[in-house]
Amino acid sequence: QVQLVESGGGLVQDGGSLRLSCAASGRTVSTYAMGWFRQAPGKKREFVAHISKNGAFTYYSDSVKGRFTISRDNAKNMVYLQMNSLKPEDTAVYYCAADLSPIIATNSQSYDYWGQGTQVTVSS
Repeated sequence: QVQLVESGGGLVQDGGSLRLSCAASGRTVSTYAMGWFRQAPGKKREFVAHISKNGAFTYYSDSVKGRFTISRDNAKNMVYLQMNSLKPEDTAVYYCAADLSPIIATNSQSYDYWGQGTQVTVSS
């Protein structure tokens, strides 16, 4: 079992940047593929990015491709989401999630463990 805690959210202007962090404890994070999801008020939870267990492979939703970068540091048990060129439509609670399966997963139901989320607000 792994516990996940997100941090780094906040209020930023349109076009700005934020770096989210996800700290893992318990079982080592290298056991899991990791993903970032987000949920805006009144909307379903949406896939943002996925990274393989060793960090060699990444996958992004079309809405963030080219602006967001997912990365991980297994030695530090950390996963990151660098978000650049932020837009108001990126406003949401962002969650990191851990998946025991190595298969790329964009469906939230595929993930086994979740953090509590961190709020990102982009003002226009």
